[in-house]
Amino acid sequence: MERREFLQALAAASIAGLPLDAPRATERDDARIYDALKPFGNVALLHVTDCHAQLRPTYFREPSVNLGVGPERGKPPHLVGDALLAHFGIARGTREAHTLTYIDFTNAARTFGAMGGFPQLATLVKRLRAERPGAILCDGGDTWQGSGTALWTKGQDMIDAAKLLGVDVMTGHWEFTYGAARVQEVVAHDFAGRIDFVAQNVRTADFGDPVFPPYALRPINGVPVAIVGQAFPYTPIANPRYFVPEWTFGIQEESLQKAVDEARAKGAHVVVLLSHNGMDVDLKLASRVSGIDAILGGHTHDAVPQPVRVANRGGATLVTNAGSDGKFVGLLEFDVRDGKVAGHRYRLVPVFANLLAADREMDALVTKLRAPYEARLSEKLAVTEDLLYRRGNFNGTFDQLLLDALMAEKNAEIAFSPGFRFGPSLLPGDPIRYEDLLSHTAITYPYVTLASMTGETIKTILEDVADNLFNPDPYYQQGGDMVRVGGLRYAIDPNAAIGRRISAMELGGKPIEPSRRYKVAGWAPVSGESRAVGGEPVWDVVARYLRGQKTIGPRNLNLPRLEGIGSDPGLA
Repeated sequence: MERREFLQALAAASIAGLPLDAPRATERDDARIYDALKPFGNVALLHVTDCHAQLRPTYFREPSVNLGVGPERGKPPHLVGDALLAHFGIARGTREAHTLTYIDFTNAARTFGAMGGFPQLATLVKRLRAERPGAILCDGGDTWQGSGTALWTKGQDMIDAAKLLGVDVMTGHWEFTYGAARVQEVVAHDFAGRIDFVAQNVRTADFGDPVFPPYALRPINGVPVAIVGQAFPYTPIANPRYFVPEWTFGIQEESLQKAVDEARAKGAHVVVLLSHNGMDVDLKLASRVSGIDAILGGHTHDAVPQPVRVANRGGATLVTNAGSDGKFVGLLEFDVRDGKVAGHRYRLVPVFANLLAADREMDALVTKLRAPYEARLSEKLAVTEDLLYRRGNFNGTFDQLLLDALMAEKNAEIAFSPGFRFGPSLLPGDPIRYEDLLSHTAITYPYVTLASMTGETIKTILEDVADNLFNPDPYYQQGGDMVRVGGLRYAIDPNAAIGRRISAMELGGKPIEPSRRYKVAGWAPVSGESRAVGGEPVWDVVARYLRGQKTIGPRNLNLPRLEGIGSDPGLA
């Protein structure tokens, strides 16, 4: 019923069937898309996740490649473009289609405008809360990292913004890359009495004691609601362990079930998991742990407009994922009667910056937070002639730009760049500012490396990362997207067995020799040894390249040859 109402509102606003070259509707009519958000039930949860420190509105292109393997093939979230629109019954050329797909991205972005921004997000949150007394705002993590100001303030800019936004409960991932002491400092001081930082799966390495509360139990309109936290389970693997040397993570199914059961025993009528597992992991987890009404998921940046219902021994769990970069607010509402959930409604609400007035108080705070750094951030390094984006299983044009810079500046034959999912998109003709570069590279271990690697070692690295992405068991999917590769050509079969996915490796048209050594540049090493050695920050290397180029033409995207895939709804 809620989708029909939403589309009716779009139609009333002359948007639902609006082709991109049609005359724009008035701002007043466009804004009527938010009139469809009528309250439902008596328990409301708002969910934001993976904003990656983007305080101002941005563009973010959704992937054209998001392959699923095994039983997840061709199912949400592994749908892109027209396949995604068909699955959810969304018309091409609409605002909703633009928010969820890569289709005609440049034209659509110019038609519908930028998305997100904390001043606009604050306006939407206040509006939703005004109509839903007692609503709880949940932050799924990856909030303190992803910008120059977040890096330079150790996340303090985002911490201040989150407090003003009114976040109630939070879990984490990239937050831990500021170090255990920094996280504990924020929780003990900034968050005290205001924000519950929950993570049932983070424990001390010595005695297994909980580091954070496993859940928060809060009443909403007299209904006891438990929000259980699940931090990114592979933090010490995907990121340097030296940031959290005395903590363990993991999925921890058994302790999660205990936390859920304990919350129920304490009177919780609704139990929700605030997760940073990634959607595939959440789908499996939902089938194995009972008593969870819904999972508010993050990490994989999947924008999924409707929940996936997963059956388990206790009934069923709704699995949601609310995208990234401040583009959406997940709105989950329950009708709770006689201590049980009688109904629910979920909507993935887009944050259109040109339809939501900037909240004055938040806008003033963001301006104040950025003021000391504006001159530095606004430096124009170059101009792009093409769309620059990052998201996708194998490569993006901004990733290719990083690879080209590494090879050119370090005189390397091959370059590797991590398959990070964060980083806004830039439209053709946009300046590439220092801020834009930092939004793709601002991490606490930014060192550029230059190594001599054998062909055998290179293949081992590619196989290892491929297994992290394409292992048919979601519990072994431990990282981001596939490592981006410059110079080297290769083929990949995502459905092949571990150690057999990578083949046909070539450099300059010649096969890679297992025993020969190659000069390989990279960045973001996770080992303690690399930290001790140090190195030039990647943003310095790429900034030097951009200043020399001045104009960045279309990138020659280096993509692997896909084998064993055929027609796949996760492949454009």
